[in-house]
This record gives sequence, C-alpha cells and structure tokens, in this order.
Amino acid sequence: MKPQTGKIFPAITLPTLSGKEVTLGKASGDNWALVLVYRGAHCPLCRLQLKAMQKHVAAFTETGVEITVVSGDPEEKARNFHSDIKLDARVAYGLSIDQMKELGLYISEPRSAAETDRPYAEPGLFVVNDQGVLHLADISNAPFSRPDMGAIAGGVKYIRENNYPIRGDYAG
Repeated sequence: MKPQTGKIFPAITLPTLSGKEVTLGKASGDNWALVLVYRGAHCPLCRLQLKAMQKHVAAFTETGVEITVVSGDPEEKARNFHSDIKLDARVAYGLSIDQMKELGLYISEPRSAAETDRPYAEPGLFVVNDQGVLHLADISNAPFSRPDMGAIAGGVKYIRENNYPIRGDYAG
C-alpha cells in the first residue's frame, strides 16, 4: 500500500549520523520536509543522485524545505557512504523492511553478496507540507528512474508560492 497524497505521512523515527533522531516528514515551524530514500551504499547511481542534490540544497533551504536522506543501510555503511559526498542534509539510516513497506517503497533482493547483504528499498522521494500531509510523491521500482532534483526544487517553490493544491488525491 502506497502513502496517499493529501493524507498524513507515516511517522517513522530513525537515528541520524549526527547522533540525533529524526521523524521522517516532520520539519520545524512552517517548513516542509523532503524525504529522499536511496538504495544504499552499494548503489553508484545513488552516489551520483546525492552529489547532484547538493547543488540544489540552497534552493530547498530558501524555499523552507528541510531535507532528510535515508536508506536501510546500518550506521557504518551509511557513514562510510556519506563521508565523501558531503551532503548538507540530515542522513538517517536503518530503515526496516516493515518501514519500507509502510512508505510504499519497492523492495529488492540483492543480486549477489557482492552487491549488498540485505533487501533494500528502491528510490523514493516524498515532500510533506507543514501540516504533515504528503504533498508530492515519486516512487520507483528501479535505480534508473529518479526525478531531477532541480525540477523538484523549482516545483516545490512554485507550490509554496502559489498555494498549488495537492494533486493525485482523487479517491473515486
């Protein structure tokens, strides 16, 4: 089951590399939250996506969006992976399979032990407004399909400045 736009985003609390905890989708004050789920340290495309995201961190910050990136990796893998990326965002780790399912993420088995040692989430991106409601979602079943972070930054700015409504919330 996928989280529904227009509904409260699941409250999942995880540890971060800074030693604090974060509740995914929660931001301070009237800020919004962006949650970017990446596959894990084994994924070279994730490294490229997170390095590319660094170029847009300032745009998100100026728009009042707090970024958290997260994977199912344990702390050591997450710390090693992020040590050279230098992303100016919170890095959470330890997303469980049940939590991946709660977020509606596609989950894959490793292709070999050389890839990784556990099932992992495929990419996902969620933007949650200041009321805790899911405003924008992008969920992929493969590493090759990811939104352009510049387009997301521009889109969220437009949404916030123009009070653009939540889309994709038709319940039938």
